[in-house]
Amino acid sequence: MIVVNFVLMCIVFGTTFLAIKVGVDAGAPPFFSAGSRFVMAGFLILMWMAWKKKVSFTLLLRKEMWLIGLGLTFGTFSLLYWAEQYVSSGTAAILSATAPIVMILLQTVMYRDRVESRKIVGSFISLAGVVVLVLPQLSLGTDSVWLLGCIAILVGQLFYAGGALYSKKVISRFSDTSPIAQNAAQMLCGGILLLLLSVFSERIHLESLLSLEVIGSQIYLIVIGSMVGHTIFYWLVAHTNPLFPSMWLYISPFIAVGIGSLLYNEVLSIYTIVGAVATIVGIVFVNTELLGGRKKKAFLAKGISSERAAHGQSKG
Repeated sequence: MIVVNFVLMCIVFGTTFLAIKVGVDAGAPPFFSAGSRFVMAGFLILMWMAWKKKVSFTLLLRKEMWLIGLGLTFGTFSLLYWAEQYVSSGTAAILSATAPIVMILLQTVMYRDRVESRKIVGSFISLAGVVVLVLPQLSLGTDSVWLLGCIAILVGQLFYAGGALYSKKVISRFSDTSPIAQNAAQMLCGGILLLLLSVFSERIHLESLLSLEVIGSQIYLIVIGSMVGHTIFYWLVAHTNPLFPSMWLYISPFIAVGIGSLLYNEVLSIYTIVGAVATIVGIVFVNTELLGGRKKKAFLAKGISSERAAHGQSKG
């Protein structure tokens, strides 16, 4: 059952990037699309948890939930949804996979931790993968908005990393509240902020929201991406350890690239493949140390760091 759920989770998280792409290409306003997705998903999960008497809606009154939502949901997904108007879903998935690298670098800057040689090597390998992915497109005279889209996704990982590091502190403060409930609360808070952004920056045309592509994309992202995907993730954390479920970061980008090429006719070049491999290899280098010895024990003891790290992408 563990293996089946892990494979299913990787497929879910790997396909959300294409679902986002289908929706925005069909005319769904990116900020409204993202906001309505997370408001609905967060609200439904909180309703379910409240019905089971495991959480109170007063959780939404805590500023910590809004700050986490600002980073993990609002900052990350506003930029991702906007960028997917101009870049392929596969490219978006590869660039989003740099989140663990950004988190480690940000943590190093914030806490002045000594950077180990393995992390330095891994960071440079991932950076090389991003260069291989982006540079050939620029040399071919790609529209500058494509480059802006790539940069936006990378900037989004800064929001994600900041939100993840902050949530690591918050979860210990709210130890009596389920992490699933906290995740739902931050999704709802971040979704509300996205809808506010939409009100001031987008024109909503009802006909564009009623197409089969937009409706299908939203239902898939709300039910499968946000609710099923995250539920499986937390189930795996409970039945294995916080490290194992996070391995989806090494697999889902390849699923996203492959399914985008097969189902959406996205261009699959040798540069895309090499860039994806290099980016993921770099992430593996950075995290390999967690697989053994004392560091693994320390990691498992802290637990939530990896738990929040994987919440991204749900980044997708």
